[in-house]
Amino acid sequence: MKTAFKEWAIVTDALGHGEQILILRKGGIAEGPGGFHVEQPRFLLFSTLYHQQRESVLPEAQARYDEIAPHLPPPEILRLEYSAEVAAWRKLDSLAAIERLRGQHIWREEVLVQRFDWGRQQSIFALAVRVARLPKPIELPMLPSYGGCKSWIELATDVPTDAAQPVLTEAAFQARLHQFETALAG
Repeated sequence: MKTAFKEWAIVTDALGHGEQILILRKGGIAEGPGGFHVEQPRFLLFSTLYHQQRESVLPEAQARYDEIAPHLPPPEILRLEYSAEVAAWRKLDSLAAIERLRGQHIWREEVLVQRFDWGRQQSIFALAVRVARLPKPIELPMLPSYGGCKSWIELATDVPTDAAQPVLTEAAFQARLHQFETALAG
């Protein structure tokens, strides 16, 4: 697999430990006039500190960030530990929809409101993903083409994901997916 999706290191950690199944995304400046869209149903999680803001997540996640920060790779190394597959996604066109997802993610509400309001369209995307852990972390050189404010990255190296193992059991994942879908059905 060569497609990777940039996400904050602390969010990747929460996804990788089964604490959440959601990715909430507005889209980066480099997404172009069409904005964010789900380019690939399967991808690697590209853990980044780009735009990382410790204060943008809930206090429990801030404490977890403090634990993992000393163990993150140096800026010249990209460490890949997880793959993900989109199980469902929705474009959220109201703050009420975002509010209904409270408790299913680690972001602070005011950060999501800011992201929702940013740009020309008042919206944000919610992706429910099934995350799997690679058999061992893969470390690659961080290339200049991976930089910038963009969600999707095409890696120079093909990373095998066949032996990746889901971080949640099927039953646990389906329960979380049902919670996501039920919250947004109303």
